[in-house]
Parts: sequence; structure tokens; C-alpha cells
Amino acid sequence: MAMWIQAQQLQGEALHQMQALYGQHFPIEVRHYLAQWIECQLWDSVELDNQAEEAKAKRLLDNLVAELQKKAQLQGGEDGFLLKIKLGHYANQLKSTYDRCPLELVRCIKHILHSEQRLVQEATNVSVKGLILSQRHQQINQAFEELRLATQETENELRKLQHSQEYFIIQYQENLRIQGGPLAHLVEHRTQRETTLQTKRATVEAWLTREASTLQKYRLDLSEQHQKTLSLLRKQQTLILDEELIQWKRRQQLAGNGGPHEGGLDVLQSWCEKLADLIWQNRQQIRRCEHLTQQLPLPGPMEELLSKLNADITDIISALVTSTFIIEKQPPQVLKTQTKFAATVRLLVGGKLNVHMNPPQVKAVIVSEQQAKALLKNKSTHSESSGEILNNNCVMEYHQATGTLSAHFRNMSLKRIKRSDRRGAESVTEEKFTVLFESQFSVGGNELVFHVKTLSLPVVVIVHGSQDNNATATVLWDNAFAEPGRVPFIVPDKVQWPQLCEALDMKYKAEMHSGRGLSEDNMVFLAQKAFTSSSNNPEDFRNMTISWAQFNRESLPGRNFTFWQWFDGVVELMKKHLKPHWNDGAILGFVNKQQAQDMLLSKPNGTFLLRFSDSEIGGITIAWVAENPNKRLVWNLLPYTTKDFSIRSLADRISDLNHLLFLYPDRPKGEVFAKYYTPPLSKAVDGYVKPQIKQVVPEFTNPEPSGGTPTFMDQTASPSVSHPNNFGVYPSMSDTMLDADGDFDLEDTMDVARHVEELLRRPMVNQWTSPPSGT
Repeated sequence: MAMWIQAQQLQGEALHQMQALYGQHFPIEVRHYLAQWIECQLWDSVELDNQAEEAKAKRLLDNLVAELQKKAQLQGGEDGFLLKIKLGHYANQLKSTYDRCPLELVRCIKHILHSEQRLVQEATNVSVKGLILSQRHQQINQAFEELRLATQETENELRKLQHSQEYFIIQYQENLRIQGGPLAHLVEHRTQRETTLQTKRATVEAWLTREASTLQKYRLDLSEQHQKTLSLLRKQQTLILDEELIQWKRRQQLAGNGGPHEGGLDVLQSWCEKLADLIWQNRQQIRRCEHLTQQLPLPGPMEELLSKLNADITDIISALVTSTFIIEKQPPQVLKTQTKFAATVRLLVGGKLNVHMNPPQVKAVIVSEQQAKALLKNKSTHSESSGEILNNNCVMEYHQATGTLSAHFRNMSLKRIKRSDRRGAESVTEEKFTVLFESQFSVGGNELVFHVKTLSLPVVVIVHGSQDNNATATVLWDNAFAEPGRVPFIVPDKVQWPQLCEALDMKYKAEMHSGRGLSEDNMVFLAQKAFTSSSNNPEDFRNMTISWAQFNRESLPGRNFTFWQWFDGVVELMKKHLKPHWNDGAILGFVNKQQAQDMLLSKPNGTFLLRFSDSEIGGITIAWVAENPNKRLVWNLLPYTTKDFSIRSLADRISDLNHLLFLYPDRPKGEVFAKYYTPPLSKAVDGYVKPQIKQVVPEFTNPEPSGGTPTFMDQTASPSVSHPNNFGVYPSMSDTMLDADGDFDLEDTMDVARHVEELLRRPMVNQWTSPPSGT
């Protein structure tokens, strides 16, 4: 029951997803009132693809029904009367629905429990991540407070040193006056004050000796404090730049695959500006120490210590400035030539260092992978280009309201590209480029000059839309499996299958704009396709690896397309035409023919499901069960593609087919699809009536359903259908029985009937009892 208690605490989209798991096939009330019993049963011990396990599933069904009936009988009083009736109704409903197919009940409950577990775990991870993030932010803010106090302390000590040194110089001058002025005069006149002045001189000299030693100690102590502060600054900067900023960049990269938005830069900029401010204060303090040392040279190692401190603080601020020159908005990773694109670069410390007082100019050039490697290794002193980008210069602008310094490239266009020699079987859509942004500016009144560069995420350049599919595969693989700090743009050639599943799920959910991604069963289906396996056990694939070649270089067995091309075709079809139906749970999709047959044969005639075509990229088919003159068969309609749905929507096509009654497992089709039906056409002006396209499957043409069970029709007695046209739409034969004047010609009816009889001998739908190859 613990899982159900946690599931009830879900919020927002997660709660909506949990509620969507339930319906007439398994009411949520049953889950609630039998929560403890359900969670104690060994559902996972039942092998769904083993018919010998049906007896075990039947016992679970009978026990479930018995528990429900027992729960119903325990309800008493006025408040429990309605619940007693409802639970008794659910017991009868479940018995009726799953008595002939108890394995489907087990499949349903396993899916519900696994989905609940996933949602709870995801919600828990979010909470834990939020707690960790909060603790990390507290740690960073606490470190800033320590740095502020340390910097204030060195400032106070520096002022004390300066005051002591100024007093020392005054006393030193006084000693010189005594030696060179009055003392010499008194010696000459041999007065009685000679002894007193000599004593005074000795006292002053002793004081100067002690004070010089004290000043030297002050200087050394202050130098040591500065070393500690610089160590803290370096540690804090490493935490912010090498962890927080790198994580932001990683999130930005995953966002290219559909991951969560990387988040704003306001917090990071605030941290970087605090770093810049503290670093600059400490740098100024060190420079003042140098000035004091030059003003009053004393024996010791101070000059060398201060020189090292100055070099260290300069390195720290250089690393900060160069690392915070970042790409806020990446250029498109699939970049088509002659097409406008945009990008934004930002200097996180620009406002704090007053860089905007002399606004720098940023230049963008496109470079190859090899050129990017040379740049990072400092083997190239100038930026070579692998192409020509129009409108590639932009001045950084300071926005007073937000305190940001950025350059917005709004109208860039890649005019041409120069490709390098490709390796082995590598295609043009596997070749990676990057957009290099570079600028130069000074801070502190030209005290420090910085030449900054930053590289975009890998870019694949295409010249035609037909290359988009394969280019996207290259980008997805790189975004998913790139490691921080890599040499451009190395990615592993093989990855663990669960890693790829995570990337595909991220992409799929993003395109559907929904939390409903790919289930474990969907992943098993994809694994079967990728590895040409028949196993239904997810554990069999958990430790398997998949190579780039298997992903998008080698065609699937018996096909002329790759695994990714098939999957991307599904994504495009769903995104353009079927997104609402997927989010409604109306499309199973990732189901093969054999699975569809097993699922449908246990259901009443007229039950149908929607699954993706195995043989056609971006195709989806309707499979349904119906009675033919000899036996019940599962039928498969010719797959629909995006071209078909641009003519008539899926919902309208399902509405046209009267022999389709229930969406698997038992949902009336109107309940699922009616809200998407196109409203009836109204009469147009001037007395014209608008024509309407309707879909007809000849073998199943039937009058409007009257509640009976649809069956296979004997088409030799029906003259109402014809050969399908190129769009898979079957026009009425009544059009062929009109004469030249548009009137019905009775003399032609016998010829038409004979013609129809001949046409109907041709198979129009795929009927089978065992899974053939193809769709």
C-alpha cells in the first residue's frame, strides 16, 4: 500500500499521468480500495507470453474479484450503500472483461504498478535534486560570505600597514634631522645637551629598527592572508565555473535533444559578478602592497612574494573572464545553407568590469572539427574558416535593466561550406562543424587585455531537407553521449542500450509536448527491432550495447532504412498529425503483428488498435478482429502516412469505418475519438453542396451499426464498392452507374455488378492467422 500512498501525493503533470493509467479497463476505485492486496500479489512472476501461465493469471483474477466482493459486503450504513453497489459492479465488470483473457489483466496491472513506481521515483528524484541544489547554493553563498570577510580583513590590515609605514617614514625623517642638523651643531659648540641628544638618537634608531622589523612582519602576514584568500577564490571559482557553469552547458546540450530547459543565467551571472568584484578588490590590494614596498624597500622576500601574488590573481581573473564568455542561445545544430539563423553570446562579468564602456565587437566564423581541436590546443593563432557566414559581426550591447552584456546575431546565413576529407564510411551528415565566436576587449583602463573565444555545440551542415533526418541522428547521438571537457567532438562509438533509451524517450516526450513518453514495453519493442531479437524480457537488453552503425548507418534486416530513420519517421508522423491521440493514450504504437493478433483475438469482434508499421517509415496501421465466414481473424489496414492524414484525419477515418467499435481493450471509439471528428459540412452558397471524402474498406462495408457485431461481408452481393484509388480512399460505385447526363442507367447495372464481383476477388486487406513478414 506504500506505493499507492506515495502515488496519491503526486502533483501537477505527474498526478495527471497517474490518473490517466485508469479507466473502464481498470477503475481507479479498485486500485484504491484494494491497494494493499494488489501490491502484495506476485504480478511479475506471471510470464505474459507463456499461455501455460494463463491458469495462474486466472487465479489472480478470481482472487481479485473475490476481494472486491468481500470489500463490497463490508460496506454498511447509508454512506456505504452506493459504494457497495459500485464495488459489486466493478467486480462483475472485471470478471466479464478478463475472464477469457486473464493474462491481459496481469499485463494491465503490471503496467499500472510499474508506471506508478516510475512516477513516484521521478518525483522523489526531483525533490532530492531540489534539496541538493539548495544545499549547493547555500554552500556557495556561505563561501562568498567568508571571502567577503577575508577581503575586508586584508583591507583593514592593509590600511594599518599603510598607516604604520607612513608613521615610520616620519620618524625616519626625524632621525635624519637629528643626525644632520642639531646634533652636528651641538657637537661643534660642545654644549651640555650633547649627551641628551645622543641618547635621543639612539632611542629613535632602536625604535626604527624594531618598527622596520614589525613592518616586514606585517607585510609577510598580509601576504600570507592574501595567499589564503586567493586559495579560497580559486576554490570558489572552480566550483562555479567547472561545476555549475559546466552543468548549465550540459543542460543546454541536452535541451537540444528535448531535455528540460537549461534555466536562466541570472544566478550564475550574480555569482560570477561577485567573483569578479572580490578578485578585483584583492588585485587592487596586492597592487597597493607593491606600491608600499616600492615606497619603502626593506630587506626580505616581499618583492618576490608580491610578484607571485600578482601573477596568481591575474590568472584567476583571466580564467573568469574567458570562461564567462558563453553562448546563451546556440545556433541550430542542423544548419542548412542559404537559411537565416540566429545566436546570442553573453559575457557574464561584462557589466561588473565595465566592459561596456568601450563596447567590444564579436565575430562569428564556422570551423571544422579539426580546426576546433587546433584552437583548443593553441596550435592555431588565427581563426581559419571552413565556410562563409553572412552578417557575422555584432557589437555587444549593455542592457541596463538586466545588467547583461550580450551580442545578438539575428540574421546570419551560411553562404557556403568547405568540407574536409571524410573517414571511411562517414557520410556528409556525420561531419561536424562548430561556430566560433571571438572578441577582444580591455578592463581597468587597458590594464588587462583579453582575447576571448567560445565554440558552439557541434553543427551538421546540410544543403537539402532530405538530409535532415540523418543529420538529426548525428546531433542526437553527440548531445546525448558527449562528456564534459572532451576533445572536439569525440563521442563513444558504442553506448549502453538503457542510455540510448533515455535519449530516445527524452526526444519523444519533447516532440509530443507531454509527460507521456516511452514505456518499458515500448523500449522492449525498440530493442527487439534494434537487435533483431524476440525476447520480451527487459533484463535481456539492460547490459547490451548498441553502436553508432547499428543506430544509423546499417539498415535493419530486410529493410532499406536504419533504426533511427524508422524511429524518426514515427516521431514526425506523431508530431504532425497524431500528438493528441498519443497523449490521450489512444495509440499503442510500438506493437508488432504477433502481439496485436494475440491481444485482439481475446477481445470481441470490432475491437481495434493502432500500431506503427514495421515496413514503412512513418506509417501507422489499424488492426482489428472480425468474423469471416469460417473463423475469427485479425485484419490489418494498409498503413497510413502523413500524406494520408493531410487528406483526412485519423479520427475521421476511424469514424468512417463502422466495423470498428472498441479501441483496445474495451473503450467505445466515440468516447475516445468523437471530440476530434470534423463537424458535418454545411451547404454552400448559390445552392451548391460541398463534396466530402469518406474512407471505405470494401470487405467491411456495412450500414450504420445498430449495436450488432460486425462481420466479414459477402461482397459478391454488394455493388457499393470499387477498387481503391491512390489515396487509399474507396469511392462509392454509385458514381460509376451514372450515364453521361448524370442519370441512373438501369441497363448498366448488370455489367457493373459483374465488374464489382471481379474486383472483389482481389484482396484489399491483409487477413491472416499467423504473422507474415512485412506490415
